[in-house]
Amino acid sequence: MKFFTTPYHFNLLKDVERLAVFHEAITDYYKRYINYDTVNGDIEKLEKTVLDIGCGTGVLSFFASKYFNHIIAIDIDDKILDCARKSFENTDNSDNINFYSCDALNSIFQEKADLIICEMLDTALIDEEEVPVLNYLQKYLKDNGEIIPKGVINIVEPIFMERTNIHYEDDFHEPKHEILGNYLKYSEFNFSNLIDMDFKTTLEFEIAIDSKINGIKITTFTKLNEDIICGPTPMMNPPLLIPVEERNVKKGEKIKISLKYIMGGGLKTIKTNIIDE
Repeated sequence: MKFFTTPYHFNLLKDVERLAVFHEAITDYYKRYINYDTVNGDIEKLEKTVLDIGCGTGVLSFFASKYFNHIIAIDIDDKILDCARKSFENTDNSDNINFYSCDALNSIFQEKADLIICEMLDTALIDEEEVPVLNYLQKYLKDNGEIIPKGVINIVEPIFMERTNIHYEDDFHEPKHEILGNYLKYSEFNFSNLIDMDFKTTLEFEIAIDSKINGIKITTFTKLNEDIICGPTPMMNPPLLIPVEERNVKKGEKIKISLKYIMGGGLKTIKTNIIDE
């Protein structure tokens, strides 16, 4: 299928790994309810309602439309929604998808969903509205309903970095930095539960080399379901480098850092502090 798109969403469509894991998770959900033969194309659509939140080009709705008979796709961006509607004109998948231009946090749905798909992801859930949106949508999910992705796992490492501002590591920007110690798993969230957006924790690292510390590096792993976990991809959850107060550290030294941010509140909410004891 040909997708009409904007330059930004074109980059999203090029991220094959990102699309592949979402397609696999949507297919796995379908497989739990019916047997089908993909070789012969024998696919029976199920009487299930799917909400695709922040649908963009509609590519995830396209995946779901092969398996389910009612897809509600919404996005706040009118321009990309016009592209999505154009993509689905006169296709076999157009009859079971309805596109709406609206803000998910102000939307009222007339029915509850069997499945919510929401790829409003960002590293540590800080700079996108995945958490506030899914918290709001809990009331529109059936009691046995599910969410794709299921949740995230966050890890963090102590670093010395060349740039001393908050920045991402991705295919376009490869900031120079040195890992100073082992990683810590510092949080894990299940999107089926209400999540407190005001996050805070204390990180304790054991330094592995004599060096200087001036930052931490957060890496987010996305749990699509119980069996599929995906690390950063070119357009999903690039590692985030966050500055802390610079100081000299010795091998074997333990250092504590407080970390606070608001999930969905943006990078400006991040606060770090080295704890002296």
